[in-house]
Amino acid sequence: MAENKRIGFIGSGAMAEALARGFIAKGIATAERICCTDPVQARKDVFASFGCNPVNSNLEVITNSDVIFIATKPQYVSVVLNEVKDSLDPQRHLIVSIAAGITVKALTDAAGDNIKVCRVMPNTPCLVGETASAMCIGGKATDADAAIVRQLFSAVGIIHLVDEKLLSAVTGLSGSGPAYVFLAIEALADGGVKAGLPRDISQQLAAQTVLGSAKMVLETGKHPGALKDMVTSPAGTTIAGVHELEKAGIRAAFMNAVYAAAQRADELAG
Repeated sequence: MAENKRIGFIGSGAMAEALARGFIAKGIATAERICCTDPVQARKDVFASFGCNPVNSNLEVITNSDVIFIATKPQYVSVVLNEVKDSLDPQRHLIVSIAAGITVKALTDAAGDNIKVCRVMPNTPCLVGETASAMCIGGKATDADAAIVRQLFSAVGIIHLVDEKLLSAVTGLSGSGPAYVFLAIEALADGGVKAGLPRDISQQLAAQTVLGSAKMVLETGKHPGALKDMVTSPAGTTIAGVHELEKAGIRAAFMNAVYAAAQRADELAG
């Protein structure tokens, strides 16, 4: 499994750093078995600071890795893969792209149809070890390869295997979703300020409330509606607030946001 694989990053930005740190923290890989490259020396220095091995070229990453993360900007993915394709080993190498909007077909067109590829859509909470991500596999990738990717991303959150056609929906929900939640936290904090709370206290209470509520959904397995009903006593404060949210169309607003973002992701991919 993943513990036996050497891991390389082509592109060493914040998301790549979060992944590498997560793999090390969970014991999936040791720092000595992780290499990286990046055009910005400062990013390589960051990886070196926690024990990883910066190298000077994309080809060196290929030589020293089994699982290769393509973590560049989307417009450079094909360029990178075309550069290294002659050095890829169909039996050994697994290419994992975390570049937004780059399809499996684009990956195999650049790397070769005989190469194992996986496309992953993570989200920014990866930076704090709480990503909600999805993946699809292509080329010659197998269920065993998918299991390796699942193990790696489970170190920094959760991941689901889906058909590629559903990745736009994933983009609209979990990819763009942090922005919706940040808006909700900001609005909750503003409500606390309007009710008289100091800004710093209000923001911490709002953020912790969202964190705790999400944890209850994940850990209890109960439907969010059932958990909402546990808080909403007859003629109480919560139902008064819920009524105002329903009058403002909060459910439709969130549903429309996810759908609009998913539609836009389809347009960009097309």
